[in-house]
Amino acid sequence: MGMIQCISPVDGSVYAERPALSLEAAKEAVARARKAQKAWAKRPLEERVQLVLKGVARLNEMSDVVVPELAWQMGRPIRYGGEYKGFNERSNYVASIAADALAPLVVEESDKFERRIEREAHGVVFVVAPWNYPYMTAINTIAPALMAGNTVVLKHASQTLLVGERLVQAFVEAGVPEEVFQNVFLDHETTSALIAAGSFNFVNFTGSVEGGRSMERAAAGTFTGLGLELGGKDPGYVMDDADLDAAVDTLMDGATYNSGQCCCGIERIYVHQSLYDSFVEKSVAWVSNYKLGNPLDPETSLGPMANKRFARVVREQIADAVSKGAKALVDPKLFPADDGGAYLAPQILVNVDHSMAFMREETFGPAVGIMKVKSDDEAVALMNDSQYGLTASLWTKDPERAGRLGREIETGTVFMNRADYLDPALCWTGVKETGRGGSLSIIGFHNLTRPKSFHLKKVTA
Repeated sequence: MGMIQCISPVDGSVYAERPALSLEAAKEAVARARKAQKAWAKRPLEERVQLVLKGVARLNEMSDVVVPELAWQMGRPIRYGGEYKGFNERSNYVASIAADALAPLVVEESDKFERRIEREAHGVVFVVAPWNYPYMTAINTIAPALMAGNTVVLKHASQTLLVGERLVQAFVEAGVPEEVFQNVFLDHETTSALIAAGSFNFVNFTGSVEGGRSMERAAAGTFTGLGLELGGKDPGYVMDDADLDAAVDTLMDGATYNSGQCCCGIERIYVHQSLYDSFVEKSVAWVSNYKLGNPLDPETSLGPMANKRFARVVREQIADAVSKGAKALVDPKLFPADDGGAYLAPQILVNVDHSMAFMREETFGPAVGIMKVKSDDEAVALMNDSQYGLTASLWTKDPERAGRLGREIETGTVFMNRADYLDPALCWTGVKETGRGGSLSIIGFHNLTRPKSFHLKKVTA
């Protein structure tokens, strides 16, 4: 079998490599997970919950290794300290609701009948995690899946090759049995073959739309449950009554943080004409303050994109938009570290429209387009003019207005006066080509289990 390599965006070197498992070896790993599952599910729920929390605590103790490793693997500056805040928040929240989320739904308990719906673990859950937030996206499924009594097999993207090893190391050192949570290194072909063989009871995939399609093709006819979180082109809409400074601060952060490599990053912004000029001016000033450079330097606030080819897509989209009349407002001279490769200066485009790929296709980089609108109706039509639907960010002082517009927007989450945040109490879900299913919240637990009905008729003397 071949080697799977992580090419570091920091300097283009091979940072890590691991041999890909053969199909036979991968099937053996899954067989171990299946064999261990029943005994794991029989353990008391509270015991499973506590073991997961101990695994989370153990990973927190490894930050000295985890944070620089992330910088080397995918380019996030060390000053941001890894992903611990969201990782811990999500783990703690799902732990707090596990008992309620998994409790039976009692329909009747009388002298004649017991009728209830219980939640039963699927069995073996396969988590295919992405490189952009490799710890947070993975824990969204790993924590509730293990708590619910599933065993978990984890496969990470080659760009963040070492993350799965770190997660499993932390959880196993904390007392989770080795067979219950395993990390595997697989190529695409072996991954597809495992899914096609019906090896898993549930697959959760976060990645590209094309990746999602290949998952569905592999699973066709096996009836394996799939949770898919795919592409996004999330819009922001700044209404005439918005808090302008707060909108600039949050939307620009949402567009550029992590070099714009966020599933729910802000990729297009519509601003009411009354605030448009000042919004654009303040946004350019905000973005111009970044320090682009080596992510291992504590002064760096914007690191390289995770791979040269991702940066190339962003540059191509910007060049195409400019050739069609768009105007780039951020001075590239402010960012001498932009090397034409993975290190990419942030950019804001105006004079954009939906004929440009930059406003339609996923950019996934530190660049955003801003358009002027005259009305809520125009803004909603533009927000819905997309094949994606993960989140939409509305800026207004009027919750009733936000709620009304939110119901018209084709999206998984509606935000008012915030953006680019995942609330573990709410279902993380998408529509259209962003995918299907949902993680976290009580609904996440329900997606990681199946309902089993009990209809017990009592014999009366």
